[in-house]
Amino acid sequence: MLKITLKDGSVKEFESEISVLDITKSISEGLARNACCGIVNGEVVDLRYVVTTDSELSICTFDSKEGRDAVRHSISHVLAYAVKRLFPSAKLAIGPAIENGFYYDFDIEKAFTAEDLVKIEDEMKKIIKENPSIERFTLPRAEAIKLMEEANELYKVELITDLPEDEIISFYKMGDFVDLCAGPHLMSLKAVKAPKLLRSAGAYWRGDEKNKMLSRIYGTAFLKKADLDAHLEALEEAIKRDHNKLGRELQLFTTDENVGQGLPLFMPKGAKILQTLQRWVEDEEEKRGYLLTKTPNMAKNNLYKVSGHWDHYKDGMFILGDEDKDEEVIALRPMTCPFQFSIYNAGQHSYRDLPIRYAETSTLCRKEASGEMHGLIRMRQFTLSDGHIVCAPDQLEEEFRGCVDLINYIMTTLGIDGDITYRFSKWDPNNTEKYIGSPESWNSTQSLMKEILDHLKIDYVEAEGEAAFYGPKLDIQFKNVHGKEDTIITVQIDFALAERFGMSYIDKNGDKKIPFVIHRSSIGCYERTLAMLIEKYAGAFPTWLAPNQVIVLPISDKYNDYAESIVKDFKNSGIKATADYRAEKIGYKIREARLERTPYILVVGEKELESNEASVRSRKNGEEGPLAVNVVKARILEEIATRSL
Repeated sequence: MLKITLKDGSVKEFESEISVLDITKSISEGLARNACCGIVNGEVVDLRYVVTTDSELSICTFDSKEGRDAVRHSISHVLAYAVKRLFPSAKLAIGPAIENGFYYDFDIEKAFTAEDLVKIEDEMKKIIKENPSIERFTLPRAEAIKLMEEANELYKVELITDLPEDEIISFYKMGDFVDLCAGPHLMSLKAVKAPKLLRSAGAYWRGDEKNKMLSRIYGTAFLKKADLDAHLEALEEAIKRDHNKLGRELQLFTTDENVGQGLPLFMPKGAKILQTLQRWVEDEEEKRGYLLTKTPNMAKNNLYKVSGHWDHYKDGMFILGDEDKDEEVIALRPMTCPFQFSIYNAGQHSYRDLPIRYAETSTLCRKEASGEMHGLIRMRQFTLSDGHIVCAPDQLEEEFRGCVDLINYIMTTLGIDGDITYRFSKWDPNNTEKYIGSPESWNSTQSLMKEILDHLKIDYVEAEGEAAFYGPKLDIQFKNVHGKEDTIITVQIDFALAERFGMSYIDKNGDKKIPFVIHRSSIGCYERTLAMLIEKYAGAFPTWLAPNQVIVLPISDKYNDYAESIVKDFKNSGIKATADYRAEKIGYKIREARLERTPYILVVGEKELESNEASVRSRKNGEEGPLAVNVVKARILEEIATRSL
């Protein structure tokens, strides 16, 4: 008998091998109608998949990530089918399911227009209505290549060629459309009532800017139109909050094509927020025992050769000079660690000196590909709250704990602690050339880091292949308004670079020892954090962070002097205040101040002047009426001092 253990722990027995679909039907016909795919022994599979041995099985509906991915991956093939019907000369690249949808890349003579997307979506709906049968088949490698060559699908040929020789090469046939695919796919398209194409964009083949630019179509799919409508409404809200759009509207930053891509220009309001964050972080780090350093923005390539960055990161660096011409070669720094290690090595150290905590607000430059850059999330120049802790082995856990505590304090103060997740990023033992150090060093350091994370009771996921080239790391992850996840802060345990730089300390027995190094940030990249805050608060920053905390509006120029006296008093007390003296109607000036998300609007006229008051409109409470100026000032100072959200 074949034993199938279900997700709830119950066991079903069958006399012979059986498909996932038939197992599902034996549980419930209703479940079978709603099932999208299955998970057999941890592997996501089609409902067509035949189980031949005792196995663990989970059935996935659209309510699960795996089920949604199966639906959307199937609809990405419908998209490709529709494009081939309408544009027969288009060449197919790849079309995976992604967070909240799918995309498909095409090599086509002219980029898709908005009108093209409407036609393609209509054709997709026609295909779904036709409900063609969906069949899976496999071919030996040579036959698979021949099939795609005959179809003139050269991108598919390249994908097959790159697969291991013993790989099972599978295809899916939908009507008269055939595509290379590992699956899983739906049994039928009938249940998909709400497909939607969202936009088109350019994308390099395999994400490499040296390759051809393809045309990518993004879309999504739901089983119910009501769910699609809710999703589209959420997308509209996301677009309103998108930092790239809102940050420009609020005049926080701008860009200039003559300056260059990935090099944002911060306007006075944006610069003021960054200054507020930087001063706060630097003061907090000093309270926690960090020593401030200031190091150059560039260095000879010799420094990066010692650290290993020249071998492992050279393509990501901006380099001045040519080694082949026997010139001195200088590189703009992509990281701070080798510079702070050089400071450590400027003197001798005893175990009594440790731990030594260095911190620096560092301007870094990285040669990002043009297709990878996005607003303040990925740039070619950015500012990092960088730092390195040099410590003895018995201090490692306590220092790591201190790094996490500082990060949690900062995230909580910014109000984004509930929006972050943790990822334990490990090396890929099958791709060792990406890293320095021995497998033994990697395994022991990763075990040590896992033990520390478990002691800290951090709820994390593990990600193989995401480590830095010199050690494993804890990544703090954040999703932007569009659902894309980015790393905002990292804490890394480095077992290799201290030895490469000859860093040492003298222990209690007088012996020379190599220290551990923790690479860490506290707030991460300031620009990326600002992007996150713009989207989190839709530009309505907490008072302590707002670039303009108060605006005073005199109802006529007779009260300009009174308004100016309030502004001067507030500024002298540490409040960011301005006044609007324009000869505009007061209602117009109030509306503009609200659009700028100013936390406090103070309107002053004759009555307010006589009583030393202001008519207060606050973002939190709305219209509050006349209040004594000193009362308003005290309230704002309290919000700033406590960093109230």
